[in-house]
Amino acid sequence: MPCSFAVNAVDGAARAGVLTTPHGAVRTPAFMPVGTLGAVKGVPPAQLADLGAEVLLCNLYHLALRPGVDAIEALGGLHAWNGWSGPILTDSGGFQIFSLGHLRQVDDEGVTFRSHLDGAAVRLTPEEVVDLQRRLGVDVAMVLDECPPWPVSAEEATASLARTTRWAARARERWARAPGPGALFGIVQGSAFRPLRERAAGELADLQFDGYAIGGVSVGEPDAERRAAVEWTAPLLPADRPRYLMGVGYRRDIVHAVTCGIDLFDCVLPARNARHGVLFTRQGELRLKGAAFRGDPRPVEEGCPCPCCRQISRAFLHHLLRWDELTGKVLATLHNLRFYLDFMAEVRQSIAAGTLAELASHLVSQGKSQGKSQPDGDSRADPVIVSV
Repeated sequence: MPCSFAVNAVDGAARAGVLTTPHGAVRTPAFMPVGTLGAVKGVPPAQLADLGAEVLLCNLYHLALRPGVDAIEALGGLHAWNGWSGPILTDSGGFQIFSLGHLRQVDDEGVTFRSHLDGAAVRLTPEEVVDLQRRLGVDVAMVLDECPPWPVSAEEATASLARTTRWAARARERWARAPGPGALFGIVQGSAFRPLRERAAGELADLQFDGYAIGGVSVGEPDAERRAAVEWTAPLLPADRPRYLMGVGYRRDIVHAVTCGIDLFDCVLPARNARHGVLFTRQGELRLKGAAFRGDPRPVEEGCPCPCCRQISRAFLHHLLRWDELTGKVLATLHNLRFYLDFMAEVRQSIAAGTLAELASHLVSQGKSQGKSQPDGDSRADPVIVSV
């Protein structure tokens, strides 16, 4: 196999391991920073590695539209083009395509959509999606799937899942005939319907993918439904393959998923919130644009080794963010990414030590002590900021 996965420690269903790829190893559970167009906004590849990132997520949908796979392939593939030397996972863009609404049309063969950039018609099939990712030379390629909206009826979800499974089988067959340098992951759909999730997990396991993802979560469903989908699905996926929960990035959700046996995560949350002036600390979230930070000489978080906290005061960062200076967004992004990557290291250490339950309990207690509705202090729509 082009990729291998080994579990080195367990704590209940949680596992800490190593995913080995053609471009290096990834310690799991791992958080993948999102570089939609090939890079995290404002963060050069070398600096991303210095923060502790071991794998980067890029998006096939966006790269296929700009600059185009032909252009990237001509320059030696995605790694040579963007300068990131570590593993790269490419999302197929299924979520982005199906969020286009009236701009896309789905049939059993594939999907036709209008580019959100210029309205040009684009056609993608399951086979073409894996072909494009093979040409990019990625370490982990994702199959094309149909991501149903929320809410969705059982009938609609059933029909959508049947199509996704057929597409997965076609993608797996194409990959078997013309494999890429890395791994191919299947995606479990089924919305909030347990029989569909269980059926999808079994059917995809039979196809013998190199790894498996749980998709169709964090699309507007309530917390209970999202967590239930993970609890139903993760135990049914092959234990010797990596498991990836797509698009989930709140710490309490990450820890919950880890306790179910999930190994990989991605989310735009750290970088996006940073650009809006919301920074994460162990004591709570800070909204640095607030006037309370105008004269605060402290770093964002004492003891944080990120470039922002080593040199920049809250007061100066407040100034940069308040006046929309690009440097402020970059510094805030560096802090939030380092915070998340350090958090994942703490999760791995907790699994090895058998103390993951204590970490989860601490997050719940922290949320309660701050009077937040979200147990770990990661509020969803409008972060509650604690001045510390």
